[in-house]
Amino acid sequence: MSISAQVAAIFERLGDELPLVDDGRIRCQTPIDGTVLGHLVPDDAKSVGEKVGRAQHAFETWRQVPAPVRGQFVRELGELLREHKADLGALVSIEAGKIASEGLGEVQEMIDICDLAVGLSRQLHGLTIASERPGHRMMEQWHPLGVVAVISAFNFPVAVWSWNAALAFVCGDAVVWKPSEKTVLTALACQALALEAARRTGAPAGLSQVVVGDREVGEALVDDARVALVSATGSTRMGKQVAPRVAARLGRSLLELGGNNAAIVAESADLELAVRGIVFSAVGTAGQRCTSMRRVIVHESIKDELLAGLVAAYATLTIGSPLEPQTLVGPLIDEAAAAAFVAAIAQAKAEGGTVLTGGVGVDAVAGGHYVRPAIVEMGEQSPIVRTETFGPILYVLTYRDFADAISLHNAVAQGLSSAIFTMNVREAELFVSVTGSDCGIANVNIGTSGAEIGGAFGGEKDTGGGRESGSDAWRNYMRRATNTINYSTDLPLAQGVDFG
Repeated sequence: MSISAQVAAIFERLGDELPLVDDGRIRCQTPIDGTVLGHLVPDDAKSVGEKVGRAQHAFETWRQVPAPVRGQFVRELGELLREHKADLGALVSIEAGKIASEGLGEVQEMIDICDLAVGLSRQLHGLTIASERPGHRMMEQWHPLGVVAVISAFNFPVAVWSWNAALAFVCGDAVVWKPSEKTVLTALACQALALEAARRTGAPAGLSQVVVGDREVGEALVDDARVALVSATGSTRMGKQVAPRVAARLGRSLLELGGNNAAIVAESADLELAVRGIVFSAVGTAGQRCTSMRRVIVHESIKDELLAGLVAAYATLTIGSPLEPQTLVGPLIDEAAAAAFVAAIAQAKAEGGTVLTGGVGVDAVAGGHYVRPAIVEMGEQSPIVRTETFGPILYVLTYRDFADAISLHNAVAQGLSSAIFTMNVREAELFVSVTGSDCGIANVNIGTSGAEIGGAFGGEKDTGGGRESGSDAWRNYMRRATNTINYSTDLPLAQGVDFG
């Protein structure tokens, strides 16, 4: 069965019509072999405004529904995701190029965040605050916020939406989603499931919306004053464009942007464990995750042994179609990504780097852009090492003193994820301390993965500081109100003020 036929069959099983046309401006294309699956007609400023309006109308009803009842909608969405996990996972592989297990894993992540959100729907809470005025009580309440815009990138085409949307829904918000124009079909598939969940539970029409398009559509969404929160995941470049536009209208933004992630491999490290953790972190999703490992900072005494293990492991990597079960490394998303990979390798060489393995194109599947993951030994943390390239390039640096390793690690603009491999408790504790890693995620003896569900996923510095999921992230999707209640017959003033 052709890839196009597989996509059509998936949408049929989802109970939705594949909305492709012949002359739409948005091209739907698989990175596996370059097949054009069809075209979509993009939204414009008018249709974006109409969809935000429908979301706003839905919000005005939805906010009045008790949170545990709102949780029933998210529970139903989670059940539909379980039912259609295989199909949605396959669609992720087709449209984003992820290997089969990673596509399925992303859908499982969606299911897990739904489970978390359902639990949180019964835990949205405020505080009773001590008042200095006799006969008074202060309290804090959290109310639904409004319309939440979610902007997602191609590398996590469905999980990013679920991180935000599941929590936003139980918090009483409506969601308008602008997916990457490279992964629109996965978004429309999720929208079909969200609409079905709404139908089954009686949630208001318009609660979940999808807008299709490129930069102009995103700008229309970001600039709409009815959008209370813009949650954007993607490149730092995109985030630096979104944040000022939202701030200009005094809106809220929640940013989780790219990361130039690193691992320190200490002298005491379990090298077999380190090799396994580094390889998966560096080459999974062909190095196109926001949490992909880009740098290794290894103690000089074990550098040769670690590199030998890494080079040997890289030699076993199977590169090819992500739909084949034996594949470990799929394609880069497009020609531009492949060109950026080649250019980064060339710059690394020009800056004194030595390519130990990989760094070249591979004719794996005709029409796709496949590369052999690279390991590049660098003499210093040069400009290209401090630059994030979305592709499977791993730069290796050495250190002698642990303090120098921390300094090297932190000397980049990005601050998403980090790791250390060590058996030394002092080093591990220092790494996760205030003087250690300056990233939002700091791991010990695992790679630069994201936090698991329940952890607050996000980063620091140029990564944006956003926290899209986690046990306390629901506050991002709500507004806080402080109330003072006078149950006495007097009117004492605070701070000892006497007004006659």
